[in-house]
Amino acid sequence: MKALNAARFVLAFFVVAFQPPAVLLWVAIHPFASFWRRLGPAWTYSLLGIPVAGYVAIAWVLRDFLLGRDLGASPPLMVLAAILAVTGSWLNRQRRKQLTFANLSGMAELSLRHYPGRLLTEGIYSRLRHPRYVEVHFFVLAYALFANYTGAYAVAVLSLLLMLWVVPLEERELRRRFGKEYEEYCRRVPRFAPRWRGGRK
Repeated sequence: MKALNAARFVLAFFVVAFQPPAVLLWVAIHPFASFWRRLGPAWTYSLLGIPVAGYVAIAWVLRDFLLGRDLGASPPLMVLAAILAVTGSWLNRQRRKQLTFANLSGMAELSLRHYPGRLLTEGIYSRLRHPRYVEVHFFVLAYALFANYTGAYAVAVLSLLLMLWVVPLEERELRRRFGKEYEEYCRRVPRFAPRWRGGRK
């Protein structure tokens, strides 16, 4: 039981300490991509890494407050968490077939000359436009359900709201880069919920 509670604590802390800055990094980058592009990837991530490291350190100091109430181990929630984690893992495998680490880490936004990139429309990207965001939210929700701390649930909800804000910012950047090709792709492929039947690939 101690090992289970320790695992729940670690997952809860992971959610509250790392998910908010991960999403906020995208919020900081996408609206100001042209500015960060002038600085380059190394300076961008060096500068943005400072507040991220500071937040994680503060989260550790305030962990009892941020984690909130421990609602205890719940087998039904753990089963649901496992289902979400398996679904997220499947999405991860599908997404990795098209999305390189350079794209995932934002290099395509920060250095168009070295990472010109291309519009992804194959595989899972022929079914939904943002599998990475869906995948991440499945994992965050799975961790929160397994941990069963109120703070982890709060971060999962906040993370979803922030992602819904980030996605239009990212799509605005993609429209600038790919123009009509991206407009047509948006008309054909939904954001989050795949059209498994009757949709064009």
